[in-house]
Amino acid sequence: MSAHSRHDSGRRTVVVTGAGRGLGLATARRVAADGHRVVVAELDPERGESATGALRAEGADAHFVRVDVADPESVAALAGQVAALGPVHGLVNNAGLADAVGGKEFHEIDVAEWDRIMTVNARGPWLVARALLPHLVATGSGRIVNLASDAALYGSPRLAHYIASKGAVISLTRAMAREVGDKGVTVNAVAPGITEGESTDRVPAERHALYRTLRAISRPQQPDDLTGLIAFLLGPEARYLTGQVIAVNGGFTMH
Repeated sequence: MSAHSRHDSGRRTVVVTGAGRGLGLATARRVAADGHRVVVAELDPERGESATGALRAEGADAHFVRVDVADPESVAALAGQVAALGPVHGLVNNAGLADAVGGKEFHEIDVAEWDRIMTVNARGPWLVARALLPHLVATGSGRIVNLASDAALYGSPRLAHYIASKGAVISLTRAMAREVGDKGVTVNAVAPGITEGESTDRVPAERHALYRTLRAISRPQQPDDLTGLIAFLLGPEARYLTGQVIAVNGGFTMH
């Protein structure tokens, strides 16, 4: 049996950041449904415990670890707690600030707000990937999936700081992929469109209307429209796929 086949078989441990709700929770649920251990890495303890309890009630091997992805010490603690569970095979960098972040043109955004978005959305994925990389390398078949946004591909107005942060995630994905490919780790990004859930409840009505008008598939996007692709990128069949950015938005953007 080849090395990658040996490492890719059986139960895998996957860390999903921001897994207390929305797409993060849907991803954790899909990871668990595929028979793998899932770590719910979440800032909000109430959300994290609730999500983990719900997953366990469904039969999942789920573990909650509180983490602030913007805090290097918190991220280091996450890596230690996750490693104690066993080999770490996958990371889904889903945590980010998206709730009610838009509305101002780029010249109206203050420095504190710019820095807050960039610290969580751009620095956060780098911190978590950096901390978990030794563990991902040790498995011989590590997988990193970064959540970007199609807003960074389309250039949506009045979202400059958010778009800049997700553009950084796209560029970071490519840089990381170049550096860890021969270490047995793949790094890819998924760029969702507006996905139904708590984080998009406060998206302005005109943006929802724009997506409905320009999508090739006009129905609203659901978290489960994304989780299958994420599961594929975490799995053995994606072992030769790296450095890619895949937009999942019903054809709102086409590249």
